[in-house]
Amino acid sequence: MSLSKGLYIGRFQPFHLGHLHAIKYVLSELEEIVVVIGSAQYSHRLDNPFTAGERLTMIRNALDEAQISPRRYWIIPIRDMHVHMMWVAEVKGYTPKFESVYSNEPLTRRLFMEAGFPVKSIPFAKRSLYLATEVRKRMLKDGDWLDLVPTPVSEFIREIDGVGRLKDLSKTDKI
Repeated sequence: MSLSKGLYIGRFQPFHLGHLHAIKYVLSELEEIVVVIGSAQYSHRLDNPFTAGERLTMIRNALDEAQISPRRYWIIPIRDMHVHMMWVAEVKGYTPKFESVYSNEPLTRRLFMEAGFPVKSIPFAKRSLYLATEVRKRMLKDGDWLDLVPTPVSEFIREIDGVGRLKDLSKTDKI
């Protein structure tokens, strides 16, 4: 028996409640999800402050707290290729087989549609709040960001001094 799998790609910089909502939505339709951590090679920049390993830890901890069985998801970091016509093949080569793609990002949608995959939209949850850019901005300004991420994510960010890292990066970079 073949399991139905959907692909969901994000940078997760950091993983927030909107991402968790998206994963739960996909899993309400399918048996398994392949979560791709995009731009895996980038870290220690204002727009990409966390490493792929840190993002994987955030996602795993949040899914554990949400009581989503590890048997229902795969988490795969993938580097950017910067060659759009080859990117879908790269993703396919590094992930378990999937039947559909879930994304609201226009380029991702277009590339997978052109490759013959059904692409489905994900209903947004509080889109103006649940944006990684908004979380990072609040972190930089000592604002209230804790209510935008799952508790295990905020705990992990505190553990690695992610706010301190972001503030150090802001001295030389712009968000």
